[in-house]
Amino acid sequence: MNVPVNYLAVVVAAVANYLIGSLWYGVLFRNAWQKFSGVSEMKITALSVVLTLIGALLMSYVLQHALFFANQYLKTSGIGGGLMVGFFNWVGFIAPVTIGLVVYEKKSWMLWILNNAYWLISLLVMGVILSVWQ
Repeated sequence: MNVPVNYLAVVVAAVANYLIGSLWYGVLFRNAWQKFSGVSEMKITALSVVLTLIGALLMSYVLQHALFFANQYLKTSGIGGGLMVGFFNWVGFIAPVTIGLVVYEKKSWMLWILNNAYWLISLLVMGVILSVWQ
């Protein structure tokens, strides 16, 4: 099955992910994130920006595919479809995988909540952008 991809929407959703992260970790919750993660200073380099954007592009591209299949088989679309797919990708992939931070790396639950709130909001926004722009 050929999955149509709106590459402009994929890029916009990826940039939205990056901007939300910049606002989340750079402005709104910088001090809390530093406290919970044990990082005293966040160093932003060109490499970190490039790698983060590449990751966001990959996530956005895959989310576009998940939306296509949800639209085809579940008959979802629009804002509701984007929210549903964003939520289920978060609850199925991000939330369970990041539990390892708490269980194995002995990070605090507050760090898990802070990071997962970011990922949930980001995936919801990305899902809506991709869904309404299909």
